[in-house]
Amino acid sequence: MTTPDTGLPHEFDHTHSDVSGGWLRAASFGAMDGLVSNTALIAGVAAAANTHAVVLSGIAGMLAGSFSMALGEYTSVTTANEQIDSELRLERRAFQAHPQAEMEELVQMLMQMGMSEKTARVASDEIHQDENQAVNFHMVAELGVDPREKPSARLAAISSFVLFAIGAIIPLIPYLLGFASLAAGLACGGVGLLVAGAVAARYTGKPVWWASARQLTFGAVAIAATYVVGLLIGSTV
Repeated sequence: MTTPDTGLPHEFDHTHSDVSGGWLRAASFGAMDGLVSNTALIAGVAAAANTHAVVLSGIAGMLAGSFSMALGEYTSVTTANEQIDSELRLERRAFQAHPQAEMEELVQMLMQMGMSEKTARVASDEIHQDENQAVNFHMVAELGVDPREKPSARLAAISSFVLFAIGAIIPLIPYLLGFASLAAGLACGGVGLLVAGAVAARYTGKPVWWASARQLTFGAVAIAATYVVGLLIGSTV
């Protein structure tokens, strides 16, 4: 049996998702946070206030949360990337100042991975022929980070902003359509959590029912707690 010629070895039967781009974590977190925080906010306000206050609070929560998530993601990813750049400069200085010591270090790491000393020295010598390649290899071997594959701070920020806004608007849909019903808002939020879990399962390989149930359970706990607090505050004001 022949296999298709794709130009790359062992890519005919499977491919991998991008696990270093940062967008999936930001998008998943943004959607979950938007759904839970705004549904909980609406539930808490609805327990103690009128419909107008619910809509106003929901929209304010959506905008504030979206900008907060985007700025937080941008800052955190940028800081992490700057730390990688700092470590890269440190490794490059060490490579230039002590090339033989760095080569010996690589030999030892390759031997720990299962290579014989002879093979490790040949491989290390070939890798060190190119300074950029050698530095990148050391970064991966020592820190588990490839400086050529840093996540995008801009993509993470945009993903979190958009997904938070989408998640936050879902429980507001009944109110925006003129149906002042907390039950309908909670139902929309619940469906949103189930869908968010199912979409995440598409990338993680987890069973859809398990991922959806997990999202719904976590969200329900937060929403219920906020609703109870709203009731308590409403009864004392």
